Amino acid sequence: MSLLVPGSAQLLCGNRGVGRTAVRTWAAGAGLLVALAVAAWWDRTVALELATDPVVLLVARVLLTLAAVGWVLLLLDAWRLGDPPTLPQRRRLALAGVSAALTGVVAGSLLFSAHVVAVQRDMLLDVFGDGAAVATADGRYNVLLLGGDSGATRSGLRPDSLTLASIDADTGRTVLFALPRNLEDVPFPEGSTLAERFPDGFDCAGCYLNGVHTWALDHPGLFPGVADPGLEATTQAVEGITGLPVHYYAMVNMQGFTDLVDAVGGVTLTVRTPIAIGGIGGEVTGTIEPGVHHLDGYQTLWYARSRAYDDDYSRMGRQKCVLAAMLEQLSPRRVLPHVREIASAGAELLSTDIPHGELATFVDLALRSRSQPISTVSFVPPMIDTGDPDFDLVRAKVADAIARSEGEPPGDAGRNERVDRLDDPARVVAANQSQDLGAAC
Repeated sequence: MSLLVPGSAQLLCGNRGVGRTAVRTWAAGAGLLVALAVAAWWDRTVALELATDPVVLLVARVLLTLAAVGWVLLLLDAWRLGDPPTLPQRRRLALAGVSAALTGVVAGSLLFSAHVVAVQRDMLLDVFGDGAAVATADGRYNVLLLGGDSGATRSGLRPDSLTLASIDADTGRTVLFALPRNLEDVPFPEGSTLAERFPDGFDCAGCYLNGVHTWALDHPGLFPGVADPGLEATTQAVEGITGLPVHYYAMVNMQGFTDLVDAVGGVTLTVRTPIAIGGIGGEVTGTIEPGVHHLDGYQTLWYARSRAYDDDYSRMGRQKCVLAAMLEQLSPRRVLPHVREIASAGAELLSTDIPHGELATFVDLALRSRSQPISTVSFVPPMIDTGDPDFDLVRAKVADAIARSEGEPPGDAGRNERVDRLDDPARVVAANQSQDLGAAC
C-alpha cells in the first residue's frame, strides 16, 4: 500500500495525521505531474522551458530528495506497523526482504532522478550564458558555429570550421553558410573596431579568416571590456562577409567532440570514399572504408576533420553531413538517458553565449528543423576564389539562399549561378551546395 499510495498504511492503522498529510502530498504531486504531462502534450515548449530552467531544476532536485526520504520513512513505518516480532520466522523474513527491496527501489529511483536533475542544471549553468535574449533579425536567428583545436603545437585557438546557421524563428528551416578558413581580405562591418584598423579588409601578410581570432588575441587593447577578443573579431568578420548580424555563437572544441559522440552512442554516416585516420601533421594510421557505418566518437571526429586523401572543401562537406546526421538521429528520447555522459563532455566540448533562458526556444527550433530540409551554401571554388573573393557575390548568395528557404524566388545571383559541383565524389561537394543536406549526404 505504501508503495502505491504513500501514507495509506498510516491512515488505516497508524498515525492518521501523518497518513493524511502524506496522502494529500502524494495526491497533490500526482495531480501536478498529470497537469504538466497534459500541458507538455498540448504544447511541448512548456516541457522544454521547465527542463531548461535552473530554478525549476533546483526545486525539482530538492523535492525529489525530500520525496525519497519521506517515502522511505513511510515504508519503514509500514513495516513496523506489520508487527514483525509476532509473525512466524518465514513470514517475518519475507516481510523484511520485501520491505528492504521496496525501500531500495523507491530511494534509488528518486535519488538517482535528483542526481540527473542536478547534473543537467550544472551543465546549463556551466555551458550556457546568463545574458538577455536577443531579438530576431527579419524573423531569423543567426548562430555562428565554430569548430577549433587548441594545443601545444598551435598558436592560440584557430577556428578551422566556421559556419553561420540562419534559422527561421517560426519554422526552424535552416540555411548553413560555410566559410573557408583560408578566405583572404575579409571585410569587417562599417564602424567596427577592425574596419578602422583594416579599411581594405584583413589584408596583412598571411592573414586568413581563421587567423582573425589569433590576431585579435594578440591585440586585446583594441577590444576594451571584451572577455574574448578573438571571438569578437571573428564575429565581426563573419558579419562583414555575409551581411547578416550574428546573434549568438557556439564554439565546439574538437578535443571534446569524441566524448560527446561516444556519450550518445555514436552516429551513423554514409562514407562515400576512403577517409584517412591521421595524416594531419602525422602519419595515416588507418582508413574508414566506404559504406554505411555506425561510427564512434574517434571515427566521427576523423570523418569530420580528415583531409589527407582530399582537401579542405571536401572536409567542409563532410562536416555538414555530421551536423545533419546528429540533428536527425539525436532525438530527446535518445539523448536523455545519456545526460550524465553528455554533461561530463559538455564543459570541455562547448562554449556558447546562448542564454539558458533561450535554450527551450532553440531546442524547439531544432525539433522543428528535423522535419525540414537543411540548405547549405559553401563559399568555395569555383564559386568563390578564396584568394580574391567577391564579397558582393557572397552577400547576394546569402540573400538568395534565405529567400529560397522561405519559398521566395531567388534574385539574379541565384538565377545566374553556376553549377558549383564536381564529378569527383571524393570532394563531397554535393553537401556544400544543397537544398536538402540530408539527401546530399
